[in-house]
Amino acid sequence: MLCFIYKSLKKEHLYLYIEKKDDFSRVPEALFNSFGAMAFVMDLELTPERKLAKEDAAKVIDSLKAKGFFVQMPPVNLPPPLKLQ
Repeated sequence: MLCFIYKSLKKEHLYLYIEKKDDFSRVPEALFNSFGAMAFVMDLELTPERKLAKEDAAKVIDSLKAKGFFVQMPPVNLPPPLKLQ
């Protein structure tokens, strides 16, 4: 299954996977708006066996088939970014 991945420019490590490039019609409006500006990252051919860095590919595929999108949330235990002075 081919999917298209976008990252939120508002919140680090927040990604949206969708079925069709630039077609956000199946993403609920409130969720879409919470991402803020987004940047296209890549297209990716998913199979249940494919290894992904942060998610289970079968889970992503199931969500894409059922809802038309998948949200990859940021890790909960990331330390805050260092502030340069």
